[in-house]
Amino acid sequence: MRKEGNQSRSDIYERITGTIIADLDRGVRPWTKPWSGGNADGRITRPLRHTGEPYTGINVLLLWSESLARGFEAPLWMTYRQASQIGAQVRKGETGATVVYASRFTKTETGSDGGEVERDIPFLKTYTVFNCDQIDGLPDHYYHRPDKVIDPVERIDHADRFFANAGARIRHGGNSAFYAPASDHIQMPPFESFRDAGSYVAVLAHEHVHWTAPEHRVGRDLSRYHKDRIERAREELIAELGSCFLCADLGIAPELEPRPDHASYLQSWLEVLKNDKRAIFQAAAHAQRAVTYLHSLQPAGISAEREAA
Repeated sequence: MRKEGNQSRSDIYERITGTIIADLDRGVRPWTKPWSGGNADGRITRPLRHTGEPYTGINVLLLWSESLARGFEAPLWMTYRQASQIGAQVRKGETGATVVYASRFTKTETGSDGGEVERDIPFLKTYTVFNCDQIDGLPDHYYHRPDKVIDPVERIDHADRFFANAGARIRHGGNSAFYAPASDHIQMPPFESFRDAGSYVAVLAHEHVHWTAPEHRVGRDLSRYHKDRIERAREELIAELGSCFLCADLGIAPELEPRPDHASYLQSWLEVLKNDKRAIFQAAAHAQRAVTYLHSLQPAGISAEREAA
């Protein structure tokens, strides 16, 4: 019984990481799949809980991938019990998607001196959710489809305001995009050099995730970025995930093709994930912290990102 209940952390990490590795082995970055899906002409969104709260971190990747693979259009997900509580019913034969929940509990132990010592024990649990497209009898608003974007200029204006509120120093020129820690500025190619405004925003979001790294922001160590290709690959994975999360929050479909400089990271990402089953979870968590920090810089009432499991 204990063994089955402990189908535990290592199994969860291995199963989810294995799925992502399989996609990368085929040259597919699974976190970009939604942008090439059939819903790309509507408003992109994160997966949402039944309350309307957005999922965060690794669960965004899991549910985006599930939606694309199974053709779901509704962004809302709920458990079997949540559906039952509002008088709805998961259709017979439907299979759910796995999401994870990370938390910790406090355990009291006897220390070497005979006294009691409290220790925080992290744990990881999985639970199953179903997309609203798999459920009958829900009120109409649960089946909401992404609205068509009527005015893309207005949407991009919103993104411009978001980055202006973040306050990073942005310089334009040249043909490379990067964050320079020494001068604490973001370098971007001219806007006109991008094939469309969405691509520009995706790259700018990527560089803003790098920009969050210093200690006085979120405190992510970049000291080995230029010395260790694996550490560089980890940071680039964080920035790429953060860009996808942020573009979803802003309702913008980013570039469909990988940036040329990121194609070279594919093998490094595979190496990282194959050697560390927790790497994708850690990258998603770092990306989420960076995006949450950027949202925190927005004026009250402008950014409405909320925490969710």
